[in-house]
Amino acid sequence: MTYRNPILSGFYPDPSVCRVGEDFYLVNSTFAYFPGLPVFHSRDLAHWEQIGNVIDRPGQLDFDGASVSRGLFAPTIRYHDGRFYVVCTLVDKGGNFIVTAEDPAGPWSDPVWLDASGIDPSLFFDPLDSRVWYVGTDSEPKGKTYQGECEIYVAEFDLSSLSLKGTGIGLWRGALRDCIWAEGPHIYRIGEWLYLLHAEGGTSVNHAVCIARSKSVTGPWTGAPHNPILTHRHLGKNAPIINVGHADLFDDPDGNWRLALLASRPFTDARVCPLGRETFLVPVVWEDGWPFIASKSGLVERRYPALKSEASAFPKEPACDFFQDSLPKHWLTLRQPKRPEDSAWKMRNGHLRLFTVAATMNGKEHPAFAGRRVRHRDWTFTANMEWTPKAGGCAGLVVFQNEEFQYRMEIYQTLGKDFVRVVRGVGTVVANAPWEGEDVLAVRSVKLSLSFFYGKNRYSLKKLTDRIDGTILSTEYAGGFVGNVVGVFASGDGKDIDNHADVLWAEYTGDEDDFDAPQGGENDR
Repeated sequence: MTYRNPILSGFYPDPSVCRVGEDFYLVNSTFAYFPGLPVFHSRDLAHWEQIGNVIDRPGQLDFDGASVSRGLFAPTIRYHDGRFYVVCTLVDKGGNFIVTAEDPAGPWSDPVWLDASGIDPSLFFDPLDSRVWYVGTDSEPKGKTYQGECEIYVAEFDLSSLSLKGTGIGLWRGALRDCIWAEGPHIYRIGEWLYLLHAEGGTSVNHAVCIARSKSVTGPWTGAPHNPILTHRHLGKNAPIINVGHADLFDDPDGNWRLALLASRPFTDARVCPLGRETFLVPVVWEDGWPFIASKSGLVERRYPALKSEASAFPKEPACDFFQDSLPKHWLTLRQPKRPEDSAWKMRNGHLRLFTVAATMNGKEHPAFAGRRVRHRDWTFTANMEWTPKAGGCAGLVVFQNEEFQYRMEIYQTLGKDFVRVVRGVGTVVANAPWEGEDVLAVRSVKLSLSFFYGKNRYSLKKLTDRIDGTILSTEYAGGFVGNVVGVFASGDGKDIDNHADVLWAEYTGDEDDFDAPQGGENDR
């Protein structure tokens, strides 16, 4: 049996993995999306099922005012003595925190805030002396000499009080001279050595995974002579997989080792990555006390052998979602209210109700929005929405990259007449037509070309517009750290309006083999 990379397609960056017996658990960054920090389970490393979210209830964290690429950065999941621990950073508001759970599916505790500087925290449970260490990245270390210089540090951690003991001890500023953004650190004890795994080079095409080792947590640390142990930066932007970095190292029950990491797949013709940074998995072998990537190329490849154990019968995400008592686990909203009663959306009588609140998709509040990750190059999203527009409000579909880079298909009213239009960004109208009460809306993306449709039902759709440029919906144009999310929304456009839209169902389908098929382009490798 083999598995195919990425193991989690679409916007699933900064993976962290821990193993408990024969079970593997994985978490990812979610930035300003809610629920936050999805938790996945696998027994064979080929099939992954989302079992919950670490941040899953209003009041647990406050995302108000966070742009979509801020919020929750780089979680680490670890297991010790019957309890799971996740440490993470809420940037711009709160800093580093820890949550715990007996069951990785939840519920997870409220955050305990840590007096720890920087980002990208991790915990190391030392089996040799039973001490626990907090590992972090300080982006403003003492003696900083250039922009992007970071220092990885440790501090002993008190597990009973969930707090740091004393001040941090600086360990490492990266494997390569004058490297930038040495971050995402993890420490492991393997054999007679301690190993410090980290990323450096930034999260774009120069990203890399490096490692050092020591006999003591506090050092001195020595970098591997073949650092970086994994990168694709020497392949350039035309490689089929780029942005390789931010990894976590773990073993399986048979003693084999692997790296979970993030990377991106650019679209051949435009060389942009609208899916964002995805989760990949590569095997590792050890030579002379150092890890090496176990592939002939030494690179991240599309297929590797999976575990020998029988594949778990995990269900795939459903193509069509019918909204019952709760939002499906794989759906996302933006930010979240401090109280459940302040939510801009609710589940009502078997449908998703979106209220026309003042918040818009261009702002940094909690809008009436819900969507799911785009996970394919070519895909279609269709929704059945019951909506009677009033002056000043709108509702419809949105393909969302960030607050400025997005396409919205809006149904609205002006001068007593109803219309449907496609809007780019903050307010550029690219298509407009009369609307006669159609309930089904759809958007189709083929090779970064978007088409929008509407009709009485899914079998009588008419085209509103096509050949809309989707290349702008990528970090190469928009910046930031996220991938595309497609979904439904409603808004009062700056004012709370007494109205709502009801979504009865929504369907997402994609071509599973679209990246394996030839895409053209003379620089394909």
